Amino acid sequence: MKKIFIIIISFFFINNFALAAGGDSGGSSSKVSMYDEAVKLIKRAGKLEKKDKKDKAVKLYKEAFSKLQTANKKDKNNPNILNYMGFTSRKSGNFDEAEKFYLKGLSLDPKHNGINEYLGELYVQTNRIEKAKERLAVLKNCNCKEFQELELIIKTRGSKIY
Repeated sequence: MKKIFIIIISFFFINNFALAAGGDSGGSSSKVSMYDEAVKLIKRAGKLEKKDKKDKAVKLYKEAFSKLQTANKKDKNNPNILNYMGFTSRKSGNFDEAEKFYLKGLSLDPKHNGINEYLGELYVQTNRIEKAKERLAVLKNCNCKEFQELELIIKTRGSKIY
């Protein structure tokens, strides 16, 4: 009985180890992994920004963008990936590139709350308040924090909230 138990436990550990050590098969798990890694970097960068460490934050945003590019190659029609590609581009100062990612994401999901908010913030940053108000109008009935955040940014025009 003891021998069978050891064999079963050994099989379990060997099997799990082999699965964990698997390479990049191009499946969805690697896509999710790259996306998740990018989101973690974005959160860290946001914390650095709040501490007024912009250069370090931009470095993390660029690193996150690279991971998002990899995720996007495997899942080109994911508005969440495009949203963060736009976000990291905007935070790195690449406004034209950011706008392209946001617009592509909206072509896939016109009511995506995150994209509408962040695109609105981009429009405020680039002094296109009327376009920002259009994004706010899309969010008007969502009863979401994105509406409130964009509304505040538009009202304070040019504050460093975004």
